[in-house]
Amino acid sequence: MESINRERPEMIIVDLSLPDTDGLTLVRKLRSDPRATKIPVLAVTFYPERYSREQAMAAGCDAYLVKPISTRTLPDLVKKVAAAGR
Repeated sequence: MESINRERPEMIIVDLSLPDTDGLTLVRKLRSDPRATKIPVLAVTFYPERYSREQAMAAGCDAYLVKPISTRTLPDLVKKVAAAGR
């Protein structure tokens, strides 16, 4: 969170499986911080049975991808999510 508030990224791509927490918890923290609520978030996971699209969107994600990620479609999705903003 410190890095996000310091760097002010245009978009965040978060893996939902993180070592110390899960990505959904991180996204909920982002959405509760007024300084980060407008940053678009793209969630990625290798475990759709554990982290569903519905859960990701309810947590505040703007888009959701299941790995493996197609390098052909990723750039367009990133542009779309970044352009939509919040």
